[in-house]
Parts: sequence; C-alpha cells; structure tokens
Amino acid sequence: MGPGPILVTGCSSGIGRATALRLASDGRSTVYATARRLDALADLAAAGCRTRALDVTDEASMRSVVSEIEAEHGALEALVNNAGYSQSGAVEAVPLDRVRAQFETNVFGVIRLTQLVLPAMRRARRGRIVLVSSMGGKLVFPGGGVYHATKHAVEALGDALRFEVRGFGIAVVLIEPGLIRTSFADAAVGAMTGVADEEVYHAFHARVAQATQESYKRGKAALLSGSPEDVAAVIETAIRSPRPKPRYTVSPSAPIFIGLRRLLGDRGWDRFLRTVYPSPGART
Repeated sequence: MGPGPILVTGCSSGIGRATALRLASDGRSTVYATARRLDALADLAAAGCRTRALDVTDEASMRSVVSEIEAEHGALEALVNNAGYSQSGAVEAVPLDRVRAQFETNVFGVIRLTQLVLPAMRRARRGRIVLVSSMGGKLVFPGGGVYHATKHAVEALGDALRFEVRGFGIAVVLIEPGLIRTSFADAAVGAMTGVADEEVYHAFHARVAQATQESYKRGKAALLSGSPEDVAAVIETAIRSPRPKPRYTVSPSAPIFIGLRRLLGDRGWDRFLRTVYPSPGART
C-alpha cells in the first residue's frame, strides 16, 4: 500500500510501542501513536510519531482522534487495534464489573474504533485493519477464561470483517502472538488482586500466577517466546504487503501450542493442562 496515516492503539508499552517505532522509522507513513496517558508517549514523539491521548473505552476520545486524522489526511492507510490487557482469575471468582471492563477494552473498543474508520476507508476503496489477537484466541489456559473469551471474540470479528469489507479494497489481518517478553505477565498476575480468592481457588490462583511468570520469563516455555519487535515486524508486513495473509502467528510458541491444542483434542488438552495446573476441588 502507498504511504498514508496509520493509527496504532495501546502504545504506552510492549507491542504497541515497538510497532509505532518501527512504522515511523522509515518515514513512509504518518504514524499516530496513542494511549490513554499522553505522558507515556514522550519518547515516541521524539522518534517522529504523532502522539495522541486515546481511550478505546471512551466514544468521544475515539471520535476526536479519528476526526482529526481524517480531516488532515483523509482515510487511514491502516488501523492497528492493539490496546488490550489480561484479566486473570477463575471465571467464578472474577467480579462481573471486571469482566465488563475486560470486554470494553479488548472487544468493544476494537469494534467501535473499526466502525469509526471504515466509512472513509470504504469511500477511498483502500485500507488495512490489523487486529492484534493472540494464540489465546485459539486455545485456553486455566485462569484466563475471561481474557481468552475476548481474544476468541477478536478472532471471530476478524473473520467476519475480512469477508465483509474485501469488496471495498480493505484487507483485515489477524495477528496471533504467542508468548511475548513484555510486562504482560506482571499485569496479568497483578490483575488477580481483588478477585474472590476463597480457599477453594487460593492454591489454583497461586499456581496460575506462578505458571504465568514462568512461561514468560524463566521457565522452559520462555525459550519459545518472542519480543515486541518480532510482533512489530509482522504487523509491518501485514500493512505493507500488497496481499497479506488473513492471519499471522508470531514467536515459536504460537504455532506449537496451537498445533498441540488441535492435535490433542479436548480431553487430551485437559490432561496436558493438569500436568501444569491443579484442578480446583479435585480430591487428592
């Protein structure tokens, strides 16, 4: 695609930050790096990005940024829906207001921001919508049911959108990172603070926290992890390629775990997980 404005959400850290820096590095496109807090984007502004405060759970915030970009440039070249986080905890234990907050950011924000940029893209008959999903949109780890539910939803949205907007010259691409070395693990573990931690789930939550840290930082699975820069490189391919794939996995862990989930089936996958996580309520 030719150069044009690119809007990236969730740029305060990790994948979003690396993506904004990579896309801005060659000067081909005007990159709008966004996050809820503008002060978290100072280094991106110094690197050539245009920084804006954008909260994907706030309608006025999203409308303001999209209107400003389109008023100056016309239709976006690409929207990178990256903003998101993980709410951990057993499904029964996560307060419903936290479940709603998780979906507001990870799903409803994606839908609404996409709705806002599509009319101009359709008129221009070009554009690229990039949805940062996860290998967690294809499988589920215990203690992550709420988060995984949002990523399964993003996968469904991507598949539907890809069909619906293709005729307008707009491509939709799903990015499925596996284990990526960011602050994701710390945030996911921290998100369990305040969930209902009754005796029945106490040992389970402790093991979920331990397994999450080990997977991303120091366990055997961490050897299969990738970096935010790896994801940024794939996102750049998804934007620049004249004919991108419908979805891309990133890091060795993603195709390995997705393939293992498919191979083992439901009961086999459950047996595999029981070698890592305790089953709440199981008699020993």
